[in-house]
Amino acid sequence: MKIHVEMDISPEEARALMGLPDVAPLQAEMLNEMRKRMKAAMDAYDPAAMLKSFMPMGAEGFQQFQKAMWDAASQAAGGKGAGKSR
Repeated sequence: MKIHVEMDISPEEARALMGLPDVAPLQAEMLNEMRKRMKAAMDAYDPAAMLKSFMPMGAEGFQQFQKAMWDAASQAAGGKGAGKSR
């Protein structure tokens, strides 16, 4: 037996129907906090502070992440290249 139900409701109504929490106030609060941090960093004209507000690890963490990605790509390319040369 198949039952097909079609409902014409908004996403907010669907979340309420399924019992999911309303996260709109939390999202608005987080956006306001991000705006405040961006504005403070831009007012100070401090690129390092703006970078730190977005990335908790800072520039060093980004460089480590970038190096790890390049190493993984090099290993993947090296593995494929070794298979072709045999």
